[in-house]
Amino acid sequence: MTRRYFGTDGIRGKVGEPPVTADFVLRLGYAAGMVLAARGGKGPILVGKDTRISGYMFESALEAGLIAAGVDVGLTGPMPTPAIAYLTRTFRARAGIVISASHNPYDDNGIKFFGADGHKLCDALEEEIERALAEPLITCRSDALGRARRIADAPGRYIEYCKATFPAGASLAGIKLVVDCANGATYHVAPDVFRELGAEVAAIGVDPDGFNINAGCGSTHPEALRREVVDRGADLGVAFDGDGDRVILVDHRGRIVDGDQILYIAARHRQARGLPCPGVVGTVMSNLGLERALARHGMALERAAVGDRHVVERMRALDWPIGGETSGHVVFADLATTGDGVVAALQVLAALVDGGRSLAEWADEVVKLPQATVNVRLPSPRPSLDSRAVRAAIAAAEARLGAAGRVVVRPSGTEPVLRVTVEGEEAGLVEELVAELAERMARLAAGCEPLQAQADAGP
Repeated sequence: MTRRYFGTDGIRGKVGEPPVTADFVLRLGYAAGMVLAARGGKGPILVGKDTRISGYMFESALEAGLIAAGVDVGLTGPMPTPAIAYLTRTFRARAGIVISASHNPYDDNGIKFFGADGHKLCDALEEEIERALAEPLITCRSDALGRARRIADAPGRYIEYCKATFPAGASLAGIKLVVDCANGATYHVAPDVFRELGAEVAAIGVDPDGFNINAGCGSTHPEALRREVVDRGADLGVAFDGDGDRVILVDHRGRIVDGDQILYIAARHRQARGLPCPGVVGTVMSNLGLERALARHGMALERAAVGDRHVVERMRALDWPIGGETSGHVVFADLATTGDGVVAALQVLAALVDGGRSLAEWADEVVKLPQATVNVRLPSPRPSLDSRAVRAAIAAAEARLGAAGRVVVRPSGTEPVLRVTVEGEEAGLVEELVAELAERMARLAAGCEPLQAQADAGP
């Protein structure tokens, strides 16, 4: 079926604009409750959120819809997305729901679902929920209504889980960290995880007010973290996004260490410990430098489509333990079911502790090729850019880049933009081509150049 609401990571948009409205989320809660209740079981559905001001409104709407469908609800309050995935499993819940727009600004929000196994819902279930949204909302009889309760110990449960993923007997004593929680969902859990493992922690981005999530801080804006790490003489910095499912690191010199380098460090650490790690699952955006670095140690890079769901699906198909995205979504199959920023940071710290090497030394082993991305705003409704004109423009750019060059043009699954990425050996040529290609895509998307007419003139 054609999906009206669900994208690559749940439902997301501007608060107050369909479908991210209170009445829609009420109906979504009811529809999800009816679909999931029909699958059996008596467990609750857990509902967590990040720190956006609109989260309170949507939490109440979901709670009402689920209860009207006769489903019990467990409310965790602000918690990282991966914490809800974990708690859904440990509570034997029917499902977990997270109210978050991840790295987006405060005036966006969204809803994403986890199944009872802690994995993102499959397409078939999301489509079933979409069909149920067309049905009328009929409240259960009073004796069949669901009940809601607050789960007061959710933060403590998640903190202990994260600590348990760090090697037994190992310690972070002597390591000085700066931790940026993006004024988001990790603000009250991540600093405690590192402190309780022995690190000296300076925390920033831990004063959420409903409006400052991701605002000039966190993994998408690491400038403040870079300054703090250098000024404080810290060993490294750790930056999360608003819902805590991605992480970016900063070495002691203030240099960014992204998801590609995190994947490499984690894979090499496992290899050094004698654990099986035939390769790593990345995405079409993973830098060629990662592929080359892994190859030097006999490991492969398998590329999946962008989105942690696609990465996890490929990991499960290959039975590989590590996968992730350049943006910092990193998944460890034997530790978590989804990207977890805190767990990923701990795995890197374990490599540093075991090897006695700095983050900078590890990261320098991945020599990244110049890569640039430009976002092209798309009109509504989105035009189809699957045309000969687009393919011809991409082919022409790739021909100029040579054998080591790559061009990736893809629509975002979370924003109304087209992401144009160019990678190659020469930084100047990469910047020139990404600007030219983005301008061309913008003209084609806006209808300034007819797709088919342009295709007829091209190769």
